[in-house]
Amino acid sequence: MRLITFAARGETTLGVEEGEWAIDLARAGRAYVRARGHSREVAGGCALLPPSMTPFLGGGDEAIAIASEVVAHIREALGTPREVARLQQEGIVWNLADIQRCPPVPAPPKILCVGRNYAEHAREGGSEPPEFPIFFGRFPHSLLAPGAPYVLPRVSPQVDFEGELVAVIGTGGRDIPEARALDHVAGYTIFNDLSIRDFQRRTSQWMLGKNFDRSGPLGPALVTRDEIPDPQALSLTVDVSGERMQEAHTGMMIFSVAHLIAYVSGALSLEPGDLIATGTPGGVGFARKPPRWLRAGDTVRVAITGLGALETPIVAAPPE
Repeated sequence: MRLITFAARGETTLGVEEGEWAIDLARAGRAYVRARGHSREVAGGCALLPPSMTPFLGGGDEAIAIASEVVAHIREALGTPREVARLQQEGIVWNLADIQRCPPVPAPPKILCVGRNYAEHAREGGSEPPEFPIFFGRFPHSLLAPGAPYVLPRVSPQVDFEGELVAVIGTGGRDIPEARALDHVAGYTIFNDLSIRDFQRRTSQWMLGKNFDRSGPLGPALVTRDEIPDPQALSLTVDVSGERMQEAHTGMMIFSVAHLIAYVSGALSLEPGDLIATGTPGGVGFARKPPRWLRAGDTVRVAITGLGALETPIVAAPPE
């Protein structure tokens, strides 16, 4: 499934992308209960379909299983024009053109980012590949919806791009064994770790340069892990205004997704909805000669096998 968070008619809700449609999962669940009868089992399962992503992920594999069942029920109805009209009237399905996408996980408990997880990127920054994973944090205010424009900051001309794979935690835990770490993943999505390089390099701490307002495009969807059986077998590309800048295979990571989950869970408890951004490959703007900073009019496109593409137009700040 392709899980999304979207806004329509002033309401924000959890949904599933199904072809040209967005399915409101909570409303679809209620319709499923009516169609199947109000048995305790059916109603109890659909109670696992709240209108927001993080509590849904807290339902674990059981919530994803009931969501798949509900979506299959709606999919059958989408084959009949009369049923489509009814579903639209009831606000159960929406044309994708009529919704506003939000970050698929709009309020994650934690955003854990990994630096220098590809050897080429470490070396282009003047460092050798690290012995241990380098983690730093982002805050939820830094997330940006897929397709939404990034407004260049007035205080810096050094805005850089970093395409990354993100693992979204479904089942939380502490001291998670690496052999079972991927079982704790709900799914995967795409991240563009836009970095304000001069602010990042002014001190030994990267926090400020990595947390400018709305500097972390995320999406377009959270693809459940059953569709991505091996997160180390994906291709990742980044294009800026049609020019290929980054191209890599996730198998080139120094530390695998499973290793990152096991490692960080030895220090802190992971929770449903936590994001683990797994690092960017070589080819970023600061390492080019001359540097390729993002400028107004650019569009950054990050694509990963099976996850789709995350596009972000770059715009100038409005006049003061």
